Amino acid sequence: MSLKVYVLSQMQRRNKVPAIGIDLGTTYSCVGVFQHGKVEIIANDQGNRTTPSYVAFTDAERLVGDAAKNQAAMNPSNTIFDAKRLIGRQFSDATVQADIKHWPFTVVEEGGRPKIKVDYNVGHNLFAPEEISSMVLTHMKETAEIYLEGKVTDAVITVPAIFNDAQRQATKDAGAIAGLNVLQIINEPTAAALAYGLDKGERGEKNVLIFDLGGGTFDVSVLTIDEGSMFEVKATAGDTHLGGEDFDNRLVAHFMEEFKRKFNKDMSKNPRAVRRLRTACERAKRTLSSSTEASVEIDSFFEGIDFNSKVSRVTFEELCINMFESAIEIVECALKDAKMEKNDIHEVVLVGGSTRIPKVQKLLGDFFDGKSLTKSINPDEAVAYGAAVQAAILNGDQSNAIKDVHLVDVTPLSLGIESYDGYMTTIVKRGTPIPTRQFQGYTTPFDNTTKLSIKVFEGEGRMTKDNHLLGKFLLTGICPAPKGQPKIEVIFDIDASGILQVTALDKTSGRSNHIQIANKGGRTSQCEINRMVSHVDDEQIEKERLAAKSQLESYIQEAKQTIESSSELFTLSDKDTVLNACNLSIEWLNDNPLSTKEECEDGLNTLLRTCAPIMMKLCQMMSSNQACKRKISDIDEN
Repeated sequence: MSLKVYVLSQMQRRNKVPAIGIDLGTTYSCVGVFQHGKVEIIANDQGNRTTPSYVAFTDAERLVGDAAKNQAAMNPSNTIFDAKRLIGRQFSDATVQADIKHWPFTVVEEGGRPKIKVDYNVGHNLFAPEEISSMVLTHMKETAEIYLEGKVTDAVITVPAIFNDAQRQATKDAGAIAGLNVLQIINEPTAAALAYGLDKGERGEKNVLIFDLGGGTFDVSVLTIDEGSMFEVKATAGDTHLGGEDFDNRLVAHFMEEFKRKFNKDMSKNPRAVRRLRTACERAKRTLSSSTEASVEIDSFFEGIDFNSKVSRVTFEELCINMFESAIEIVECALKDAKMEKNDIHEVVLVGGSTRIPKVQKLLGDFFDGKSLTKSINPDEAVAYGAAVQAAILNGDQSNAIKDVHLVDVTPLSLGIESYDGYMTTIVKRGTPIPTRQFQGYTTPFDNTTKLSIKVFEGEGRMTKDNHLLGKFLLTGICPAPKGQPKIEVIFDIDASGILQVTALDKTSGRSNHIQIANKGGRTSQCEINRMVSHVDDEQIEKERLAAKSQLESYIQEAKQTIESSSELFTLSDKDTVLNACNLSIEWLNDNPLSTKEECEDGLNTLLRTCAPIMMKLCQMMSSNQACKRKISDIDEN
């Protein structure tokens, strides 16, 4: 016989819960916290220090992390991954269209933006990428809350250095939907540099190149680290569509073709078979980092056919060589932007799981003329480590290890406005330290112009048609005058997260207008964010309601089992009292299937008042049982 003692209490924490750092990755995410003078990477409920960035929807529930990934082969069309590859993008983007071909889930267009379509019992079956990312962030937040024993509100979230303004703001929106106050969005390689610099704690000035090749994105940042405390980014470059997922895709295509050649069958339209093959290819890729050959074995793969094959490291390298070489070309661009030569770099630091690939390491080592690559920091955890440090700094932590740390990041792309002839007038050059405020004089192209359309672009093209439109707004009320006479000032404000606000001011009339690029057409509106937050709140309320109901049901079952299995130890009156109370509770639950959390808790309290004294008699009668004696002692002490 077992006896559960239910203690209903609410802990009130006196100390403020520290801010956390979250590495929101394409394939895996990680969360850390800086406290007691050091960073702790927090393990999830499975004991893993990284969590798959997966969200799955079943008939009964929503799963996140390991649980979602583990059932992906059985439920491919409702298991979402790679949301980071969609966030802040338009549906028409070439990269979105290319990725859709590889995903087993459905992506549709709504208002020009990609939405993910799933079958889910609550009827809310179209999710924005920000919403899916918010579910991963919520899971990481809850993981931290369990560890810290309190409610987490503040966080620093990382993004690829080459993320544009729309992608940064969309990531910030995801944090807001998850109930987080996002202190700052920081670049992943910059966060990794923080981890490296604090780990080394060296004196003097060093030029460090961070080579960050993850599951879905690739970044290079060149930094100068001075005295282990001043971190100044000199240049950054990258590709938001280069990483382990792309290497997996090459292997998947390779084995699809092999299967078709061997069995004359095309399995590419079967989502479950494709998901199983992708999992096997990911495993093979990892194996090839330490072995020269890997096996791919899938029982009853397609139409009852068992598939067994092998792939060599050489074959894998041939399949992916153009992507590996592309990464080295991006390193060259970063050095050029930083105005440095290869010999100026003191350390090359590897970050991201895909840097474990031997060919990547060899190409990079050869590029730097045989320089030894630094592998001293954990490539899977370094970004979350640095984010946790920055979160502590922004939250006012005065620990000796970080009190003098100062971070200066840069803009990844040039920002400017369109001139009347379609040329790009650059106002903030790529690589400008942030936060920053830049001014540019402007005027009217025609006589007696009273309104002016300001179009804001980012990119390196001379013509705006070759760059990315961030937003546009109208400046009205300009005093009529010959062309070229009105004096208009355009102001670009970029905050520490790299998010832009543009203002235009007519200095003659004093009229002005501005745009926070966050609100441009096609982006997530505040109304949509509020709706998503409300949906998250509703799901949390439902989760708590079901937990309270389950606790009541569990106690009813426990009490009835205890009475029936030890009926000889109870008086008939006590037995009837417990069973009647339990039966009344069962009837109430049947009559009130939608009972609230508070109603279920009241029901449990009522049942406890009736049953707990009788259960205590049983425990006292069995006081010879040492375990029960200890239980009584614990209860008396409390």
